[in-house]
Amino acid sequence: MKCAKLLALMAAGSLSLITIGSSANAATNGYTQPSRNHSAIYENKYTGFGYHKPIPDSDGDGVLDPDDKCPGTPKGTPVGYDGCELDSDGDGVVDSLDKCPGTPAGATVNTSGCELDSDGDGVVDSLDKCPGTPAGATVNTSGCELDSDGDGVVDSLDKCPGTPAGATVNTSGCEIDSDMDGVVDSNDACPETPMSADVDTRGCWVLAVHFHTGSASITAESAPALMKAATVLKNNPEVRFQVDGHTDDRGSLALNNRLSQKRADSVRHFLVQHGAHADKLNAKGFGPSNPIATNDTAEGRQQNRRVELNKVK
Repeated sequence: MKCAKLLALMAAGSLSLITIGSSANAATNGYTQPSRNHSAIYENKYTGFGYHKPIPDSDGDGVLDPDDKCPGTPKGTPVGYDGCELDSDGDGVVDSLDKCPGTPAGATVNTSGCELDSDGDGVVDSLDKCPGTPAGATVNTSGCELDSDGDGVVDSLDKCPGTPAGATVNTSGCEIDSDMDGVVDSNDACPETPMSADVDTRGCWVLAVHFHTGSASITAESAPALMKAATVLKNNPEVRFQVDGHTDDRGSLALNNRLSQKRADSVRHFLVQHGAHADKLNAKGFGPSNPIATNDTAEGRQQNRRVELNKVK
C-alpha cells in the first residue's frame, strides 16, 4: 500500500527519484547540489526519495550559502568561487580595501595593501637600496641620500659641498689637506711642507725675508720670520730642505742669477747659525726663471722676488 502511494506521488511530480550513491554531500550534509540553480534535492536517508527546496544566497554575491566561505560580503563586491572578495595581487588585502593594487609578488604590505617604507623616505622597501636613511633626508629613486658633488659623502653629512670632481675628501666631505698647511691637496703646489711652516696661497713655504736693495744683506725686520723657520727646520732633522732664491726680470739675467744665489746663501747661513742642520740644508738661486706672478706690475714683481724653503725629494 505504501509503495503504491509513493508511486502515485511520483507520477504526479510531487516527488523525484534519485539514486543513493557515495556522494560525500549526501552522506554528511543531507543534500547534494547538482548545479548552481539555487535549489537542491533533499534526500530521505531511509527511502532515497527527496523534494526540491530553494537554497539561499544571503549576501547576494552569487555564491550559495553552503559554498560561501565568506558570508556577509558587502553588496556589489566582486567575489571568487568561494564567495570571498578578490585579492588580485595576492598581497593579503582584498581589492576593495587595497589602495596599492598590483604590488609585486612576495612584497610585504600594510593594512592598506601598500608596500612598506620602513625609513619613510618615499621609496618602498623592495626598491630601497639604502634602508635606514635618516628622517627628512632627500633621497634619489633608489632610496639613497643625495650626494650632489659626487664626493662620496651624502649631502646631510657633507660640510664642504661643491668640492671639485675627483677631489679626495675626508669623512666630512672636505678636501684633504695632507700637510695641514691650510691649502687643500688639489690646490697645493708644495705638498709636504712641515708643520708650522708659513705658506702662501699656493701652499708653498715662502720666507718673509727682505734684503737691502741690490744686495744679499738681510734687513733686521726679517729676523723673526727667519728665527721661526730655523725652529721648524730643527724640529724636522730627518728632512732635507733647500733654500730657493728668486728675482724678478728687471736687470740682466746674469746679474739676477748671481743675486738670487747670494741671497739664498745668505738665508741658509742665518738658518744654520740659529740651529738648522747644515748637512740637511742646501741653497740655490734661480734668478727670474720661476715667476709666480706677472712681471708687468710692481705688485707682481714683488711677489716674484722671494725666498722659499722646499723639501728635497
